[in-house]
Amino acid sequence: MHNHHIDHNEFNKKFKIGIILNSIFILIEIFFGLSYNSLALVADAGHNLSDVLGLIIAWTANYLVLKKPTKNFTYGFKRTTILAAMLNSLLLIFALGMILWEAIERLNSAKEVNGNIVMIVAGIGVIINGITARLFLHGKEKDLNIKGAYLHMLADAIISAGVVVSGFVIFLTKLYWLDSVISIIIVCVIFWGTWKLLRDSTILSLDGVPANINYEKVKNYFLEFSEIQSIHHLHIWALSTSETALTVHVVPKSKFNSAELFKKINEGLLNKFQINHTTIQIENENCEGNC
Repeated sequence: MHNHHIDHNEFNKKFKIGIILNSIFILIEIFFGLSYNSLALVADAGHNLSDVLGLIIAWTANYLVLKKPTKNFTYGFKRTTILAAMLNSLLLIFALGMILWEAIERLNSAKEVNGNIVMIVAGIGVIINGITARLFLHGKEKDLNIKGAYLHMLADAIISAGVVVSGFVIFLTKLYWLDSVISIIIVCVIFWGTWKLLRDSTILSLDGVPANINYEKVKNYFLEFSEIQSIHHLHIWALSTSETALTVHVVPKSKFNSAELFKKINEGLLNKFQINHTTIQIENENCEGNC
């Protein structure tokens, strides 16, 4: 069963706009960060690089939904988004380590920073991240992949607002060491999200149950139907960062309308758990889980 409530072509265009806007902002932050000696801006540029990578991953997943499977790749190429997420998280953790090292070194030197420039550039970031988040507002409740992009960009707008505050304080107080402190805080915030991305993508690559799905709740959901006596061989895994598959063997209590029951089951799996690819096999009681 598939979710047809999202216009993937429409969101492909929105991903393009978001990637272009954030790429331009990265260049702005790097230029002014190096020109005016602000590590906080450089650190935030690293953060926005992760945004672009995240948007590319989400865009790829959204694009691959439209690609038809082949004889050799019967599920299509959706799983490449999971592998890309793992690679991006590892590269970003390495970059964060480099930024953290430089921030600690600068705490001792306390080089002069133009707080006014930091404030203005980060303010541009609030606007760009806010606009990008707004692009995905319409689909965030219908597609987990799009919701992830929305939440990521919304969080970035908030972080950029934090950099604006630090720039204002530096402008007033001339406490230049605040730039390094803010950059360290930003690194810690990014690392937390990046670590979760690495953990979740690793789980998905090993065919683990996606983090947003509770296995026991899905199991109990099947047993809520009066027509079902028991289930076994329940497997839940991710086809991509936005699509989840399920297979299960069902033992019925008595005769029933299988088409009607499966329709109700599939609707519930999609609406309650965002599981959109299902395979349900009917078995008799004598199988005892070995069929």
